[in-house]
Amino acid sequence: MSDKIFIGLVDDHNLFRQGIKTLCNSFENMFVIIEARNGRELLEKLKNATEFPDLLLLDLEMPDMDGIETLKNIKEHYSNIKTIVLSIHNEERFILHLIQNGANAYLFKDCETDELEKAIRAVNNEGYYFPQVILKTMQNNALKTKHRISGSNPFLDLTEREKEILSLICQEYTTPEIAEKLFISARTVEGHRNNLLLKTNSKNTAGLVIFAIKHNLYMPKL
Repeated sequence: MSDKIFIGLVDDHNLFRQGIKTLCNSFENMFVIIEARNGRELLEKLKNATEFPDLLLLDLEMPDMDGIETLKNIKEHYSNIKTIVLSIHNEERFILHLIQNGANAYLFKDCETDELEKAIRAVNNEGYYFPQVILKTMQNNALKTKHRISGSNPFLDLTEREKEILSLICQEYTTPEIAEKLFISARTVEGHRNNLLLKTNSKNTAGLVIFAIKHNLYMPKL
């Protein structure tokens, strides 16, 4: 994996976009290589791109093609590009909906500079990032509702090995690290990961983490 992180930036507010671009380019080994005012412009630029971003910083409310529609298109046509949604909305249900539909992270637009950098690096390396406030809300709701794994639902019928691997994924272990820890091959780990995605109906690692928290299989340290 390259140390460099190439970023696409999609936001219709020029001043905000330029500010985020300046910030990202100031972070070590990060480079904004694509800018767009909306999803349609982004997709046009990606069609003609010779170099693709590793991840997108994506606004939600944009004219012509908004962030939700853009996210859907990216996951369908450019599945290797990870996505961090930037927004002012803080409703948990709304945030979870975006994650479950393929976003790798969700950041509030008023987040601190160091959190933006932390989120970009986490998404690039581990595939997900959640601000503490979102993790705490999810954890509190999980404790209140006490969701449990049900053997009657095939999507939730996880084996003990799958639960073990899911827990390690949530703890940010990489595939090689999980393989070494469990004395199995990396290929076997990837097979279990794919099974987890299918069984939990998740689109990416971020979705797996949400599933684990909601069903009390993983409680993050806050």
